[in-house]
Amino acid sequence: MDGSVPQQRMSLRHLSVAQLTSVVERSHARLCAVLVLLSLVCFLPGFTTLQPMDRDEPRYAQASKQMLETRDFVDIRFQDEARHKKPVGIYWLQSASVALGEALGVPEAHTNIALYRIPSLFGAIATVLLTYWAALAFFGRRGAFLTAALMATCVILMVEARLAKTDAMLTACSVAVMGGLARAYLSRGAGVLPRRALLIFWTGFALGILIKGPLVIMFAVLAAAVLSYKERSARWLLTLRPWLGLLFTLAVVLPWFVAIAIKSGGEFFAASVGKDMLGKVGTAQKYHWAPPGFYLLSFFATFWPGAILAAIAVPFAWIHRREEPVAFALAWIVPSWIVFEAVPTKLPHYTMPLLPAVAIITVMAIARHFVGPHRPAAKLATVLIPFIPVGLTVGLSAVGWSFDGFLPFRALPALVVSSGLALLAWWLFVKNRMVPTLWAGFLSSAFLAIGVFGFAQLDLRSLKVSDRLAEVARNVPCSDPQVGTLGYREPSLVFLTGTNLDMLDSGADASRFLRQGGCRVVFVDKRFESDFQAENERLQQKPVLSTRVQGFNINSGKRVDIAAYATGF
Repeated sequence: MDGSVPQQRMSLRHLSVAQLTSVVERSHARLCAVLVLLSLVCFLPGFTTLQPMDRDEPRYAQASKQMLETRDFVDIRFQDEARHKKPVGIYWLQSASVALGEALGVPEAHTNIALYRIPSLFGAIATVLLTYWAALAFFGRRGAFLTAALMATCVILMVEARLAKTDAMLTACSVAVMGGLARAYLSRGAGVLPRRALLIFWTGFALGILIKGPLVIMFAVLAAAVLSYKERSARWLLTLRPWLGLLFTLAVVLPWFVAIAIKSGGEFFAASVGKDMLGKVGTAQKYHWAPPGFYLLSFFATFWPGAILAAIAVPFAWIHRREEPVAFALAWIVPSWIVFEAVPTKLPHYTMPLLPAVAIITVMAIARHFVGPHRPAAKLATVLIPFIPVGLTVGLSAVGWSFDGFLPFRALPALVVSSGLALLAWWLFVKNRMVPTLWAGFLSSAFLAIGVFGFAQLDLRSLKVSDRLAEVARNVPCSDPQVGTLGYREPSLVFLTGTNLDMLDSGADASRFLRQGGCRVVFVDKRFESDFQAENERLQQKPVLSTRVQGFNINSGKRVDIAAYATGF
């Protein structure tokens, strides 16, 4: 009798888990609630405490801040420089978010980077929910849920959810478009698409153009062209009501494009198309060049924890490429991926709008028992699942010890748990328990977010150079100082200290900047300090050395030593 008690408890435990799963899966709303909860656990740690991440994030945030300062919501500027690279959509969303925060009484709203990140947070959550909606064209509820959870927990979306940029919102728009396109293709012959699908498709299409120009068009057009060639007909696209949809798109995007054309005298289109877009295609921006194959290599980090499972699923996609669901997912991925690999300018987040299709194929292969320890070299390859959290645990500890002189102790418990769960995911894969493998990966990713973004970045003060310089400027014993900088020119410093930050070019310029009188602070990189002091001696002025800030500039990859000099108090 005693021996039957543990067995009874075991069966009750399995029964309760099965019942809970069954209850949750009965409703789209419940599954979406779980996805939102998972997303928030992965996206929120560090959301308000992570410093403005140079260089793109503070450029976007500063341009949005200047819109609020000047009340000019047509032109886009970073200080006095026209920022004619991307359309206005993300700047409007960021400006609205900050204005709302200010109305609700958030202190120092204009320099609170978290307010500028809210559109990206919503974009990332929308990406997860729209991935669930798109995947319902391929699966039942459980398969769609697992597909969306792979997106919620992948590294690159966790990063972009925390950055005040275009990419999370662009991905949401792209998934909306491709989810509608999938319904049009997979249900062709049914006659008409539901109004909700049409509304999601065309709203995503119009907003995608307003946020990042032609990319959403590229994803849709390349996929539609490949599928139309396969079918020897494009008539299936008529179910999307193209003429009505294009009128809706023009109504959304045309007013601003006309306004900026008039205001800039056509310079916006010359800069955004001629310099930014064609520059990436032709000569590559010098800081972001990478060879073809870059995205295939970075994929194993950006799509972790699902990346190695997706790699194992590649033969499945090839074998079943003629099946309509697989054909659509491949048409979503392959043409645009080839374009990105061919363009010299490369950044890891560029392929993010293609990852939902990768997740769809991965879950499809798992559901058909293709992915598992029986695949060639799979047991060894899946060691990559624990490699990322273990590698980050070791790497962040090394960075903390090297630059700040101590280990990120607050982060270590979460990082160790993440590593343990990732090892568990690998062990479950070896035992051919694929859905538990996915869940162990999801939980590992959640703890990784807590460890890296919630705690580790707080302790890495050497990486927060702009934050520390801005704190120096705020604490000088005079009100509203004029600030200049020599040698350190990161956009985050402009965002944190003010639009009027003076960018100086020489030690003589820095010395003359202080000589203009009033309350002034100048930051001088050690490389220029001797010239600065020589000019001060010539001018017979003795600025006060307020403090020195030493750290590491992530963008230049170099240590920095910056002196803060002040006058006027």
